[in-house]
Amino acid sequence: MFLYNFLLQISTVNTEVTDTPPETITLLDLAMKGGLIMIPLALLSIVAVYIIFERILNLRKIDKDPDVFLEKIKTLVISGDIKGAIAQCQQFNTPFSRMIERGIQKIGTPIPNIEASIENAGKIEIYQLEKNLSILATISGLAPMLGFLGTVTGMVSAFILLSQKEGTVTTKDLSSGIYEALITTVAGLIVGVIAYSGYNYIVSRIDKIIHQMEYSSIEFLELLQKPKPHEV
Repeated sequence: MFLYNFLLQISTVNTEVTDTPPETITLLDLAMKGGLIMIPLALLSIVAVYIIFERILNLRKIDKDPDVFLEKIKTLVISGDIKGAIAQCQQFNTPFSRMIERGIQKIGTPIPNIEASIENAGKIEIYQLEKNLSILATISGLAPMLGFLGTVTGMVSAFILLSQKEGTVTTKDLSSGIYEALITTVAGLIVGVIAYSGYNYIVSRIDKIIHQMEYSSIEFLELLQKPKPHEV
């Protein structure tokens, strides 16, 4: 009889444990438990994603092969069609075409003046290409720091709460306080990784375009320094 009652108690406990559904925690619940630090982290993530997509879409529009463009410009300049060359630059509408357009407008002046004009136009174009990149770089470093700050303040708050319970601390109280504090670190690292990866990708694309600008300017200046057919 004693053995029967003992087995009945075990089966009842097991039934109660298995019948209790596990607690599910969504991403939104985790974000809400992160505290006030999650608000600036959310804003930084929005800004970072916006800058990344805006820069990538802009760079895709202007990342074109300069070879065909330069061949047309060479033909027009050699034939003396300056207006046609300027129109071709405006139609192509890329950083290196706008830079070459400034040089074409200076044709007839000394080569150093043309070179200086192209160089100044190139600086302006590079500034436009690197628009908002400093903000993205700042976010990549600031987001993890905010995450660590949220973790530290969360841990302090958790231990203050535990000290106020005066010996009634349970494992659940300790673990919940710690994981809630660590949420901000995870969020900050995620935002930082996204911003850092996007920054490096955009910089690599800009470097490619800058190389095309340098190549175009060198080809154009060499064209102007070549003797014309009637001068040979």
